[in-house]
Amino acid sequence: MNFQLKKIPILILTLIVCFSLSSCGPFRYERADVKDSPINEADKRKRNIEQGRGFTLPIGKGGGGGGNFSFANSNELWRATLDILEFAPLSNVDYGGGLIITDWYASDNNIDSSIKISIQFLSDEIRADGLVVKIYQKNCISNSNCSVKLTETDLNQEIKLAILKKATQIKKSNIKKNRKEKGEVTIPKNSKDRKKK
Repeated sequence: MNFQLKKIPILILTLIVCFSLSSCGPFRYERADVKDSPINEADKRKRNIEQGRGFTLPIGKGGGGGGNFSFANSNELWRATLDILEFAPLSNVDYGGGLIITDWYASDNNIDSSIKISIQFLSDEIRADGLVVKIYQKNCISNSNCSVKLTETDLNQEIKLAILKKATQIKKSNIKKNRKEKGEVTIPKNSKDRKKK
C-alpha cells in the first residue's frame, strides 16, 4: 500500500508534463487543409522558409536571395565544393551529414542528357580520401522514358581535384589573412644567417 502511494506523485507529475507539452510548441496539432498547401515546389520552399523549416544559401545562378548568409566559413573543403558546383542548382545541402547533391543539370548543347553530382564528405581535412564524388547520368528519349545510371568517368576525378585545389587555395589565403591580422611578420633568411656546411 505504501509503495503505491509513492507512485501517485510521479504519475501526477507525468500527466502534468504530458498535458503541458501537448498544448504548445511542436506537439500541438494543427489541422492541414489541402487548399492551404501549395502544389508548386517553389511555393513549398518559400512556405517552409517563412515557417522556419529551412534555410536558403545565396549561391549558384540567381542566388543572392533575401539575405547574406556565411555558411561553414571554417571548413575549406565545404566552401571549395560550393564554389566549384556553382554552375548547377543544389537540391540537397546537409552540412551536419556532410552531403551536397546538385539538381539535374543539362548543358545547352544536349538537353536529353543531364547529370546529378553527389559529394559526400568523410573528413574535414583536405585529403583525396576525404570526399567521395558520384555522378549520376540521366538519358531521356521522351519526358516519360528516362534511364538513370551511376557513371564513373574522368569527370569524377576532375571535380575531386578541382575541389581539393580550391580548398588548398582557401586554406592558404586564410593562413595569410590570420597572420596579417595577428601582425606576424616572416623574416627571410639571408646568406649570413645560414649555417655553413
